Amino acid sequence: MQAHHKIAVLTHARDRLESTSYLLNLLIDAWQKSGIEIVVLRGTERFQAADALILHVDLTVIPQDYVAFSLRYPVVINGRVHDISKRRISANLLRAGEPHQGEVIVKTDLNYGGHRERKQARRSRLRRVLFKRLPWSWTGNLSPETYPIFSSPAAVPRAVWHNPRLVVEKYLPEREGEHYCLRQWVFFGDREINQRVFSPHPIVKSENVIHREYDVPVPEALRAMRSKLGFDYGKFDYVLVNGEVALLDANRTPSANPNNPSPRLNAIVNELAQGLDAFLGDAGPAVS
Repeated sequence: MQAHHKIAVLTHARDRLESTSYLLNLLIDAWQKSGIEIVVLRGTERFQAADALILHVDLTVIPQDYVAFSLRYPVVINGRVHDISKRRISANLLRAGEPHQGEVIVKTDLNYGGHRERKQARRSRLRRVLFKRLPWSWTGNLSPETYPIFSSPAAVPRAVWHNPRLVVEKYLPEREGEHYCLRQWVFFGDREINQRVFSPHPIVKSENVIHREYDVPVPEALRAMRSKLGFDYGKFDYVLVNGEVALLDANRTPSANPNNPSPRLNAIVNELAQGLDAFLGDAGPAVS
């Protein structure tokens, strides 16, 4: 890496990058140790010249003022990824009345159950109380850990089909024996890590994983999806079912647990950090 470069990171005005378990925090540490200067911009009020900007706004849809601000930089990492809603990234959604034989899963259209959007929303006390008392099929308030699975589209509550906050997706589990499998591809530029994790639970999450396989080949179909969606940095959760790739989630602000360091995590961070070179090339230092 070239130590004279300066990188800006743009976050939402209400976010504190350093207080959240983002993978980017670990990458920033690695870059700073190599001599690269990092400046974090909270919101769009202050411009600082830099060789590249990492667009790290943790919302499903990036507000237009953040997109416009990012265009002031010569290189914008993830500058083409403005919308990661399920309706944008999933090829397996179903509409009301569409024929499908098999199980389905109900998810929020917003990323990660809309957690970030709810956190930043300023709802009245009455609205908060109503949201807690009304059924989830009306409010669209679901956690990714509790996305419900139904035996068929006919079993899905009718209100779900009319709720714009929710989507109905074909449930396409990858199985090996009694276990459910999830594949996770993390990448930054031309560097990548791909693994397969195993769980006894049909919704695979880090807390229920019992085994991991590393250095899993990345399907070319998944690379094509990344190119189409415009991702420079992120994490794709996917499965292989009958040899076909099904993309389940695309995240441009992936997380990592810095409180559980391991040689494997350190190796992943060091590998991904090298991906920054792909965006800097032979560019000279930023001019303020």
